[in-house]
Amino acid sequence: MIPYNKPYLSGSETAYIEQAVRAGHLSGDGEFSRRCHRYFEQHYGLHRALLTHSGTAALEMAALLLELQPGDEVIMPSFTFVTTATAFVLRGARVVFVDSSPLNPNLDAAAVEGLITPRTRAIVPIHYGGVACDMDPLLALARQHQLAVVEDAAPAFDGYYRGRRLGTLGALAAFSFHETKNIQAGEGGLLAINDPGYVRRAEIIREKGTDRSAFFRGEVARYQWVDVGSSYLPSELTAAFLWAQLENAEAIQARRCALWRRYTEALQPLAALGVGLPFIPDYATVNGHLFYLVCRSAQERTALLARLRERGILAVFHYQPLHSSPFYAPHHDGRALPWAAHYADCLLRLPLFVELSEEQQQYIIDAVLAFYR
Repeated sequence: MIPYNKPYLSGSETAYIEQAVRAGHLSGDGEFSRRCHRYFEQHYGLHRALLTHSGTAALEMAALLLELQPGDEVIMPSFTFVTTATAFVLRGARVVFVDSSPLNPNLDAAAVEGLITPRTRAIVPIHYGGVACDMDPLLALARQHQLAVVEDAAPAFDGYYRGRRLGTLGALAAFSFHETKNIQAGEGGLLAINDPGYVRRAEIIREKGTDRSAFFRGEVARYQWVDVGSSYLPSELTAAFLWAQLENAEAIQARRCALWRRYTEALQPLAALGVGLPFIPDYATVNGHLFYLVCRSAQERTALLARLRERGILAVFHYQPLHSSPFYAPHHDGRALPWAAHYADCLLRLPLFVELSEEQQQYIIDAVLAFYR
């Protein structure tokens, strides 16, 4: 069976973990954490980068930093992973879902303005598949209505919008290093802080509501409980693993993007049949996170998934629309979101991982083309 995903090991992960063990610092914010922080601050130009134990944790920190109150509204796409929403629902916010674009699964930026009310506090776009949302209209709306923009950049490592790195556009952004991501540590995440006004409080929230970080820098005589917070630090073992990946990020990205381009070129004939291929706007780049097809119907997708599985290929689908989920449907305002439903019914992801060989990829391509013939 060709799996959908296989976590890639650069070769240095276990050596760095052993190095961390021998150094005797296994809790968070040791030497490997500092290296990872410097990488993102230098390569991305962030005011502050803070590792977390998951992308979900980074989003939860963002929700805490916004000081949301029950009844506040947050606008986000329905076609996204559940933690995009749960991080804000945990703070009592009301999620207002926006439909996807007809062109790709990202949110329809033109539909956001009509959803803004006096209770709106934030807009949370996700860069689906590592391909940028159209951020300029969202940032303009945020300035006009004094809203925060929090980028869910979980799949967006090394993605760009008009020459700017994804994760640097909103006041805050969340990255994921789950094993399905381009750069992975099994689990793990990062809160990217672009507004310096959030830095000090973010450190406190991340350290259980204490000023422990300031204490270790010698800025306070003792650390105390000064705010709300939780334990959001990853262990130094996670950071050591992640550092090995970051050292090899250029090679990892080159391989993934090459596989993405090969899929695009080989499967282009399907577009003439009405099968959707990834649409990359002129303001966005490809980061090689995933490759998908949009089948012409749910029945066609089911048949293609079954045919590929018969041939030893594990393709997958994902994201049931959050607005119609068992948990949130009673709270949704009743608007139909047809494009979110369409992608939920018809989108199929093909295997894409660093160690996918050219022979395996050609086998997958041949199987897909044979199905449509």
